[in-house]
This record gives sequence, structure tokens and C-alpha cells, in this order.
Amino acid sequence: MTYECFAVTIEDQVASVVLNRPEKRNSMNPTFWKELPEIIKDIDYGSKARVIVLSSTGPHFSSGLDVTSFGGIVQPSSDEDKKTQRLQRGTTLYQHILHMQDSFNCIENCRVPVLAAIQGGCIGGGVDLVTSCDIRYATRDSFLTIFETNIGMTADVGTFPRLVKLIPEGYVREMAYTGRRVTATEASSMGLINQVYDTQEEMLLAVNAIARDIASKAPLAVHGCKKMINYARDHSTADGLDYIAIWNATHLQLEEIQEAMAANVEKRPGEFVDLPLRERS
Repeated sequence: MTYECFAVTIEDQVASVVLNRPEKRNSMNPTFWKELPEIIKDIDYGSKARVIVLSSTGPHFSSGLDVTSFGGIVQPSSDEDKKTQRLQRGTTLYQHILHMQDSFNCIENCRVPVLAAIQGGCIGGGVDLVTSCDIRYATRDSFLTIFETNIGMTADVGTFPRLVKLIPEGYVREMAYTGRRVTATEASSMGLINQVYDTQEEMLLAVNAIARDIASKAPLAVHGCKKMINYARDHSTADGLDYIAIWNATHLQLEEIQEAMAANVEKRPGEFVDLPLRERS
């Protein structure tokens, strides 16, 4: 299937999802918000890959929200009842923000890990996007910025709820209040970026190698890890311990454990069952 904003390929159980509008600095237009959840859900629900690598093209990972695409939501149209649109504007914008949030929530809710590979600028909505991913990698010349402050906005698509759980609060506040550029090296020192690479080519080779390594593990076990990590992040230690006990009591598969151990001893790839197909709601 072809997309306007993305190029998608799947090989060796790794799905490559590439932002593919370099001439527009991969800005997030209305089509972007429609296509991204379609792609993620298609891979996840269809059990088409065990890992997703999210990367980009051109000089920048993403310049963030294409604000001009949504001017009609904020300003009344001369062709419509201006009073009605003015009165409905707050609710309409609220619903639209929830729609955009859901487009990134699908990454967090996806059963398989999503790895972000960042080059150049990761600006505004780009930060919202990568914070929803499981792991982040970047090139040495890349930078991240919570740019919304610079244009009189408050970031609203996921940056703050997720970022404060990834790095110390003081870093989040400084980034948000100043809107300054944070280099990949600095972001790495904060714990936001796992590894920094000299070039995009080097980064993609390394990230895809990591993705293939993850894809070689038992999908049911990796899914369980993602589920437990997300749950532990949002709950108390006691709740997390109880949930993992319940999870393993119902999901632990002896055959998968035996296969993993045998594959390690025999130094061969494991033959694991894929995640079951998932019904669309």
C-alpha cells in the first residue's frame, strides 16, 4: 500500500516506517495524522512484524505540526455561520487535539517495540512523536526542541505526560520554558536518547541491527516486557509486582521457554510463535 507521508517496508520481521516528505521537512499535515495510526495498527493487528523502526528523510526528522493546515479549525470560515463556528470552536479544537493524541497513543499501545531514529531537527510535534516510542537514537548533528513555546502555544500532543517520565523534571521544565534546541549529545546525557551516531547511515545500520536482535526473541515475551514496563511506569511498585504475577500466571508458555533455551544452546535462531492477530475495534 502506498502513503502520502510515509514509506513502509517489512523485511526479516522488522517494519521500516519512514517519514517521506523531505521537501516539507516532514511536517505533520492532516494526512499524516490519518496515515500513522493506520500503518501502526496494520502492522500490529496483522502481526506483520515483531519490531518497528521509525525513521525519516531529508535534513530534518520532522519540523512538527503543519499549523497552516489547521487554520480553518481555529478561525471562522467566511462561508459558514461565524457565530456558530465561534461558539463551537473550543469543543472542535479539543476533539481535534484528542484525535492527534490518539495518533501517537497507538505507538505506545502497539504490542511490538517501536524504535525512533532521529536525524536533524526533531521539532515540536516531532518530540511528541519520539517520546511515544520505546527507544530513541539520534545522529550527532540532530537536536530536539519543544518549539510550541516559541509560537505562543503549549505542547499538547503527548510531550509533557511522557517526557516527565523519561527524564528529570528540571530538564523538562527548562526545555519547555525556553523552547531552546537540545543537542543529541545533551539529550543523551539526560537519558532521552539511548545512543548517538556520527551519521544517519551509521545510525540506521545500528538501529536495524538492534531491531533484528529484538525480532529474534520470542514475540510473546517481548510483548509482555513492553506491557509490564508501560504498566510499571504508571503504577506503584506493589501494583506492578501483582500485575506481572498475574500476567505470567496466564501468559507464561513453557514451550517458548524451552525453545529459547534450546536455540541458545544450539546457537541457532529460535522458532517462536507470532503474536495472534488482533481484532480492530
